[in-house]
Amino acid sequence: ADGKPILRGMGVYHGKKGAGISVEAKVKNGPVTTLGLTQQRDGTFKFIISEGMATDGEIMNIGNTQTQVDFGVHPDRYMDKWFREAPPHHCSMSVGHNKDLFLKVAKLLGVDAVVV
Repeated sequence: ADGKPILRGMGVYHGKKGAGISVEAKVKNGPVTTLGLTQQRDGTFKFIISEGMATDGEIMNIGNTQTQVDFGVHPDRYMDKWFREAPPHHCSMSVGHNKDLFLKVAKLLGVDAVVV
């Protein structure tokens, strides 16, 4: 994290009234890789991989780990390409450019992979 993570109490937790605590942080600036796992029409799985640079910028105070990432193309163009791959609701982000590692894991598991 870039700075100390914050434990934030939530009055609405994952869309439901009640209580909960979430960890809010910003990822350190530098190279990052996102990895999503989606299910294809035939029931098989696919990795969706993107490399970018975590950049400095404001984050929302919503109790989630967030950061702004520059993927090297205009955000509209990136999102169009990403949404074509049927991404899941959540994805993971790793520090460093790890595309090649994730492609090797996909091959070992027999899982399709696409780089956006």
